[in-house]
Amino acid sequence: MLRKLYSIITDRKANPKDGSYTNKLLEGGYPKIAQKVGEEAVEVVIAAGVEGRRRVIEESADLLYHLFVLLVDLEISLEEVEKELGDRHN
Repeated sequence: MLRKLYSIITDRKANPKDGSYTNKLLEGGYPKIAQKVGEEAVEVVIAAGVEGRRRVIEESADLLYHLFVLLVDLEISLEEVEKELGDRHN
């Protein structure tokens, strides 16, 4: 599902769709996207501390989505991130 999500976001960038939240974020550019990534990261931390497992899962999904929007905006592929993780493992 993560690759599919990344693919959908990439497609929205290439083929904007009226009313798309993804396109709204992308139109806002780096400042808007970065703000959302930061907000979602904080929400994950708060959920982990006081809101329970289900909320951590929900907020983590939101964080991953917004992080993927940022990656697409910056033209960073999932393969590049995977390679970095692999290099760190080796």
